[in-house]
Amino acid sequence: MNDHLHFLARHAAAGKLSRRDFMAKAAALGFTAAAASTLLTSEARAAGPQKGGTIRMGLQGGSTTDSLDPALSTNQVTLMLIRLWGEPLVELNDDGGLDGKVAESYEASADAKVWTFKIRSGITFSNGKSVTAEDVAKTMERHSGEDTKSGALGIMRGIQNVSTDGDNVVVELETPNADLPYLMADYHLVIQPGGGMDDPAAAIGTGPYIIKDVDMGVRIVAEKNPNYWGDTGHAETIELIVINDNTARVAALQSGQVDMIDRVPPRTAKLVDRAPNIKVHSTSGPGHYVFIMHANTAPFDNKDVRMALKYGINRQEMVDKVLNGYGTIGNDSPINSSYPMFTAVEQREFDPEKAMHHLKKSGHDGEILLRTSDNSFPGAPDASALFQQSCASAGINLNVKREPNDGYWSEVWNKQPFCTSYWGGRPTQDQMYTTAYLSTADWNDTRFNNEQFDQLLLAARAELDTGKRTQMYADMGEIQRDEGGLICPMFNDFVDATSDRLDGWVDNAKGFALMNSYSPVKMWVKA
Repeated sequence: MNDHLHFLARHAAAGKLSRRDFMAKAAALGFTAAAASTLLTSEARAAGPQKGGTIRMGLQGGSTTDSLDPALSTNQVTLMLIRLWGEPLVELNDDGGLDGKVAESYEASADAKVWTFKIRSGITFSNGKSVTAEDVAKTMERHSGEDTKSGALGIMRGIQNVSTDGDNVVVELETPNADLPYLMADYHLVIQPGGGMDDPAAAIGTGPYIIKDVDMGVRIVAEKNPNYWGDTGHAETIELIVINDNTARVAALQSGQVDMIDRVPPRTAKLVDRAPNIKVHSTSGPGHYVFIMHANTAPFDNKDVRMALKYGINRQEMVDKVLNGYGTIGNDSPINSSYPMFTAVEQREFDPEKAMHHLKKSGHDGEILLRTSDNSFPGAPDASALFQQSCASAGINLNVKREPNDGYWSEVWNKQPFCTSYWGGRPTQDQMYTTAYLSTADWNDTRFNNEQFDQLLLAARAELDTGKRTQMYADMGEIQRDEGGLICPMFNDFVDATSDRLDGWVDNAKGFALMNSYSPVKMWVKA
C-alpha cells in the first residue's frame, strides 16, 4: 500500500490529522473509503491506547428520578453509569462470546444444571475491600428476593440455590440451562460489597471508575479507579451529560461540548456524518422500538383489540420515515435474525380491513390512549402520529398523548397500559424472553401471561438438541406474537457518533449501543 498513505494514517492515529482530512487525502490518492478506514483503524490499534484526559458523553434517556441502584436501571444513562463503576461475573465481548470479569472462569455439570464460577483472585472493590464469593452470593440473593424490584428478577427465577465453596460460587438450577453464563452477564447483576444489601445505591464495585459527582438527570462525573484490576479505563475522567433533546445532543457534539453521543436521529444521521471531525457509527442487532399493551388491562385484555392494533399499524412506513434506512421491519416479535436459532415467520402486513374486522368483533367503540415521549425512542412521537393515521384508516380512534421526557421510565413505562418503549435486545433468545415475557418477570411490560409459553421456555433451556430447541423457540415466538401485547414495527440500528478527538471505536460490537455501553471505558483520548 502507498507509503505516503501509511504516513498519513500514522499522523491521523496520533491526532495530528483529522479523520475527515485523512479520508479526503486517501480518496485523492485513489483508495476506497473502506480500505482507508481499515488502515486508519490498524494504525490506531498499533499505536495502542493513550492514557489520561477526559471523555465527555452526551446521552439520552436520563431523568431526575434515576437511581444508582443497579437493580433499578432502566435506561441508557443508568446502564452507562453501571459500566463505569461495576462489573458482573462475566460480560459479552465484541464478538458475542463471554469474557470473565469478577469470575475468572466457570464450568458446568454434564447436565448443565449446576454451574461453578471461580472468583478472580486479588481484585478489590473501589472502597478497598477484597471481593469474596460471599459478596457474589449476596448480590444474587438481593436480585432474587421476594420484595426485589430488580430488572434481573426474571432470569433469577430459575435458580434453586446459590452457595459458596472457598473462592467458588455454585449455582444450582431448577432445570438445566446451557445459557446460564449469558444470563449472568445481565448488567443489573454487578457485584457489590455484601450484595448491596446495606446501601444498594452506593455505586461501589470493581469497575474502572469511581463516581465522584452526581446530579441525576443532569450530569455525572467519574474518575479513574487507581486500584482497578483490568486493562480498560484509559481516560482519567469521564463526564456524562444528560441531553434528552435530539437537536441539542447533536449540536453538543458538533460544537465540541461532548466527544460522543448516542441516538443520532436517523433522519439527520447522514448530514451529521458529513460534519468535520465527526464519525457516525451504525450497528445493526437486536434493538427494537415498540408499542406495548398491558394484556391484562382493558381494553387490551381483549385479544381482538390487540389484533386490530397489530393490523392497524403500517410497519414499512415507520421503517422508511422514522428509521430512514437505519434498521429493518419488525413482525411483533422481540426476536430477529441477529439471534441464534431464529426462525422466520410470515410477515404481518398493514391490513385496514382485518383491523376493522377485529375491532368490530371486540365490541370496543371508544378512544384508545397511547402515551409517548422522545425519551422512549428517537422519533417516537412521529411514529405515534403515523400509527394514529394508519389506525384512522381502519376506523380505530387512537389518541396520542405526549408525556414529559423527565420521569418517563418511572411514571409511564411498565405502569401505563399503552405506551412507546424500546428494548436493546439480549445476547440469547432465552434471556430476552426470560427478562420480558416470562409471566413472573418484573419487566414483563406487556403483562404477558401464557402457561404454555412459560413451559416451553423452561423446557428449551434444558434441551441440548439444537434442532429441537430451535423449534421450541419458533413455537414460543408464534404464541407471543399472536397472543401477547407487543407491537414491534421495527428493529433499529444503534446510531452513535464520536468526534475524532477519540480513538478505539470497535465496529459492529455485539450488545447495546455505544459498543455495548463500553465505549467510554474502551476508547481513549488521542495524544
